[in-house]
Amino acid sequence: MFGRLLLAALILALADAFVLLIVAGQIGALLTIGLVVLTALVGSLLVRSEGRATLHRLQRRLQNFEAPTDELLDGVLIVLGGGFLITPGLLTDLTGFLFVIPFTRAPLRVALKRWVITPSVRKKLQNGSLNVQVGGTLGNTRSSTGFGGQDRTQDTTTDDSYYDLDDNMYDVEDEESS
Repeated sequence: MFGRLLLAALILALADAFVLLIVAGQIGALLTIGLVVLTALVGSLLVRSEGRATLHRLQRRLQNFEAPTDELLDGVLIVLGGGFLITPGLLTDLTGFLFVIPFTRAPLRVALKRWVITPSVRKKLQNGSLNVQVGGTLGNTRSSTGFGGQDRTQDTTTDDSYYDLDDNMYDVEDEESS
């Protein structure tokens, strides 16, 4: 995975340098530099504005006791877009704008859920490294049905990774990070 990201970054950097040379040949070096600086300034203002709007939506969802999954993914995409926008180059700026502008960010968020997050969660559920428990008890034990239908009971008085939750809450434990 890391190798693919590194290869993609290298290809983007080379393509960006090539595009900068072509544009500089057409409009001149000073105008090209000015264009790169202008896109960085406009991009930083857009990142700031979209970041604040996303933070407000996230806070509103939390106040309503709703899971802010879209807002968290938007935050990640905005941060990545900001990184692309401060990198000098026209292709990186275009990529950054795609990550930051709301109507282009929404399909990226859907793709991220479909092709990255869902397969990762499925894989962890299948290999047993992710345990999802719905509901809760008020005593010192917790019973749940794990993946594959195994019945498990956990003593919460000695295990700090389990918490007593209300009936409408979820307890998700990632055993890889424990």
